[in-house]
Amino acid sequence: MNILLINHYVGSPKYGMEYRPYYIAREWVKKGHSVTIVAASFSHLRSMNPMVQQSLTEEIVDGIHYEWIKTPSYEGNGIGRIRNILSFIIQLRYYIPKLTAARKYDAIIASSTYPLDIYPARMLQKKSGARLIFEVHDLWPLSPMELGNIPAWHPYIMLMQKAENDAYRFCDKVVSILPCAKPHMIEHGLHPDKFIHIPNGIDIEEWEQEPDIIPLEHKNIMFGLKADGRFIVGYAGSHGIANSLNTLLEAAELCKNDKIVFVMVGQGPEKGKLQKAAVNRGLNNVVFLPAVDKNAIANILNMFDACYVGFQKQPLFRFGVSPNKLMDYMMAAKPIIYAIEAGNDPVKEADCGICVPAEDPMAVSEAARRLAAMSRSERESMGRRGRDYVFKKHDYRVIAQEFLKILEQ
Repeated sequence: MNILLINHYVGSPKYGMEYRPYYIAREWVKKGHSVTIVAASFSHLRSMNPMVQQSLTEEIVDGIHYEWIKTPSYEGNGIGRIRNILSFIIQLRYYIPKLTAARKYDAIIASSTYPLDIYPARMLQKKSGARLIFEVHDLWPLSPMELGNIPAWHPYIMLMQKAENDAYRFCDKVVSILPCAKPHMIEHGLHPDKFIHIPNGIDIEEWEQEPDIIPLEHKNIMFGLKADGRFIVGYAGSHGIANSLNTLLEAAELCKNDKIVFVMVGQGPEKGKLQKAAVNRGLNNVVFLPAVDKNAIANILNMFDACYVGFQKQPLFRFGVSPNKLMDYMMAAKPIIYAIEAGNDPVKEADCGICVPAEDPMAVSEAARRLAAMSRSERESMGRRGRDYVFKKHDYRVIAQEFLKILEQ
């Protein structure tokens, strides 16, 4: 098959997030399919953006044909990001003849976070007679409305709402990362039979490779904590407001008389505030460590006794969540303290940890004590259940095959 995937923000191991389209496309290429990904040259999600000189630049990444459309840089979620989005969509429409001249596509996938890419995708479908798939990562415009308090009558929201409604009408199938989004989509015109849930995944092959050695600073601190008989509750990831790490600090304060230590690995806009708060509270059972390379994350998680993942309370989560770090925790076979309130609960489903209410430090501290009081074999059994769950439901090899079935119908 010839597959064209439109994703504004897609990255790769070389460029950083977003990874999902890359891993799925790589599996399709392994099966002998031809995959073209059209993406913007600038994304705030990537750790590094490609260097492009021309308006449309081709790059081959692990057998995948990337077509980078040159777009302006931006910061934050203001007018600069809107200019970047519109630049990508307008240029994509312009380059449709060039994209369709190279090959005839069997499937077109519109997969950007926002729904405007459905229009060039629809034009591509008409020219090639391909099957049209709309992949939903986040619900737009509902996300900026609920998170940013933007009213429904705002022109930007009205434009996005029309695009979302048209996407459900135009597409042959909707692939949703959000497991509980079907009622919302039906409300906006989707035929129920079009909905298919395919979750986020993880690259099992990367986990089976020998991980990089962790930095000496991390190694010395971790071994020191182990030697002192501490039970380590770890967090590895971005230090942002949404990650509810203040809850973890408050839980640490409640555990200051226990042999439990909370280790936070990573960077982010809230890290400085969190470090200052820990000092002000006199928390000697909280350790902050710098971020490590993606290839070393397995060794870091292996040093933890349990892992924490939390989100702030957010009505938008009623449609479900699929945190990438949760997949890492499960692959590391560690018991998880899951402090998220959402429409789904993968930790409960896998029986691989303790689920507690979001933003509840007392519940987090009690969960940490419960896990610390368990025998090692009990925690290991809990961790193995999480790992087995990932192999069954979140292996990108499995996910790519499920997605391919939709394209081949």
